[in-house]
Amino acid sequence: MLNNPAYFQAVFHSVSCVKSLYQSQTELGLANEAIARGNISLQDRLYQLRSETNDAFDEAKSLEARWKEVEREQREVYQRFSPQFLLLRLRHATTDQDNASEALASSFVQASSPSSGSNDASDVDDFVKEFRELRKIYHKRVMWGDRWAAGQVVWIEE
Repeated sequence: MLNNPAYFQAVFHSVSCVKSLYQSQTELGLANEAIARGNISLQDRLYQLRSETNDAFDEAKSLEARWKEVEREQREVYQRFSPQFLLLRLRHATTDQDNASEALASSFVQASSPSSGSNDASDVDDFVKEFRELRKIYHKRVMWGDRWAAGQVVWIEE
């Protein structure tokens, strides 16, 4: 039997446990093929879902970037209304108002110098009226700045 391989194969394959083993192997192979066919039939849908998921992810990343941009723009807009920025603007406006009133006074003094002639009463009245208005605005701004520095200005945060 060991000398004749064909005879050995014939006897070996006729044993019931070998037959059962081959039968189980065949069944497993058929089941594996059925599963593979099922997977192949789902392959197109899987690729479609993968593509949709990738598109959704890309859109989410795009929206996230846009969100950060919108937040940055919002911070920039709101920063113009922050207490620190408003105080800075008040101080700059106060300085500008002081400079404007001093420039007006200087121009009036230069215009009324002896070499240029004298100003009439209406020019002086106009100057005084305009200068008083500029200084009134300046002193109001100084008072607001002083109150702010003293902590008498309260900001309601919403």
